[in-house]
Order: sequence, then structure tokens, then C-alpha cells
Amino acid sequence: MGTTTKKRAAGDEPIRGQVRLASYRRVSHGLYVLQRDGLTEDEEFVRELEAYRLVLPKSAVFTHFTGARLRGWRLPKLPEQVPVFVAVRLKDPRPRRHGLICSRLTSDRQPTERFGLPVEEAEEILLRLSRDLGVLDMVIVIDSALRMGDLDPVRMERLLQSRRPGVRMLRIAYRLANPLSESEGETILRIFDEAIDVPVQPQVELFDDRGNLIGRVDLLVTGTTDIHEYDGEHHRDKDQHRVDMRRERGWAGSPYTRSGFALDDLLNHPAVVMHEIDRALDRPHRARRLRRWRAIVKNSLYSEAGRERLMNRWRRQSAIMDWSRAS
Repeated sequence: MGTTTKKRAAGDEPIRGQVRLASYRRVSHGLYVLQRDGLTEDEEFVRELEAYRLVLPKSAVFTHFTGARLRGWRLPKLPEQVPVFVAVRLKDPRPRRHGLICSRLTSDRQPTERFGLPVEEAEEILLRLSRDLGVLDMVIVIDSALRMGDLDPVRMERLLQSRRPGVRMLRIAYRLANPLSESEGETILRIFDEAIDVPVQPQVELFDDRGNLIGRVDLLVTGTTDIHEYDGEHHRDKDQHRVDMRRERGWAGSPYTRSGFALDDLLNHPAVVMHEIDRALDRPHRARRLRRWRAIVKNSLYSEAGRERLMNRWRRQSAIMDWSRAS
């Protein structure tokens, strides 16, 4: 999400009650917002959260995926429908609404504000996420949180030394995270390389024999001149394609060799990709490396099994939700 939203129009406050006017949109049971044109998806998201606040106690803060999105962190592939996550003090009632999952706060720290909404501290958001997500999903989020400077190293280490639920997963993902990652796809490619025992260095600057900078690459295989880069959808853009071609021409005569990988390659054809990398490194194929990567994907939101596991968990947490339209 961006850092600003459009100024609220006069009379645009959310409404609690029963509204039958076509000019209002239902957010949840008894919660409505005025229909407005020209708003972005993020702006509508903030308006919906403002509506939910009408049924939340004053202590409530947004957390989990909701808090992460408000903080502007990169997120893994999400189901079509994601609930709103809040946390409240132990003494306060937990409201029940369609699309709302409410948990308890473990401290009374002052919340951070994003878009005028209270958000739980970053380290606690990550811990709550780690109870639901796999390693791959968590590294994507932590990479982004680190890059934005949202994590306090002292608080993070203190949390990782605790025995709270979710800490084990969070500890594994935190050790794999890197603030240099610039995209979700780059993180996935880096974890793929790590899973198949290919050590890489992210965001490396390359220089020619005269010391001139010839480019910066996503991942450089340690000890080699092999480059691994994530080719996302933006690389198919006409202007970006021209930039990529000029960049690669600048490497002419250098020892560097670039290999580009798309998300489909990594998720659906990892054996082909690993064989290609094995040949480039002149090393034997080891099936255990591929099994390790497939296990990581299976436990993530990039697999049907991973998404179904998460949806079942959310169903148990909030039986009144209607998930019939969820993917």
C-alpha cells in the first residue's frame, strides 16, 4: 500500500445499522460505507477497516495480514478472500462479524498508526503470521519488513528466544531473510537456490575489467560468474524489455552468464530448472534437493495444499464466516 489515501469526502463516514439505500455498500453485518467512484483497491480497504472499527473496542489494533498490508509489506500469494485480523486486550469483548478474526493482545504497547488506523507492532504481526504460514511465505514478508526498516533487532531477538507459539517457524524464516530482496519473485528464486544447495549473493554490482559498473543483478552464484534473475511480468513490458536488452549488451565480452526464471518455472517445473543449474555448475543431480524444494512449496500458499490448510484453519477460528466463494 501507499502512504496516503484520498481525503475523506464530507458525509463519507461508515455507518453501523441497517441501510437499504443503493448508494451504500455492505461491508459486514450492520456495517456499511458510501459508494464512491474513483477509489483504488487500497483506499477501499482502508474504508472497510474504518467500518469494522465501529464494532471494535478502543484497544483493538489491526494485525496479521491486515496489519502487514497496512504497513505496506510485500505479501505472498493470498486466497481470494482474506479475513480482517484484529487483536484486543484480554478484558475487552471480542466482536463477532463476518470476515473478522479477533485474537488477544499480549502487551499494552502503544500501537503504530497507518492511514489513521491502529496497527500492532511489527514483530508481533510476524509472530501471528508465522502461526499460519510456511517458511517461503514468511521469508517474503520478512524480507519486505526488513527492507522497510520496520523491525527492531533487539525486540526481534528477544522474541525469537521465547517459546511462544509460532516462534520456531519465525526463527527459521528470519534466518533465511535478506533485506536486499526487491521483489516477491526474487525472494522465491533465492529460497529455491538455497533449497537446492546453490549459495547466492543478492543484489550484486558487476564491473568490467576497467572497473566500470556494468549492472546490478538479482542473484550471483557465489564463487562463479553465473547470474540468476527472476523474470516477472514486468519484463514482458515493451519498455522494460528494451532496458533489459541494453543491460545485457553491456555485459558483452564479460565472463558473466545470465539465466532468467519465471514463477511457473520454479513452482511447476523445478526439476527442469535444477537440471539446468546442475549442468552449469558441472555437478551431479541429487533428488533430495528437489524433494526439499517441493516440500517448501507444498507448505506454502503457492500450493493448493497450503492454501487449503490455511482456509481450514480460518474456518475453525471463525465458524460464522462464509467461505463459499473462496478459491
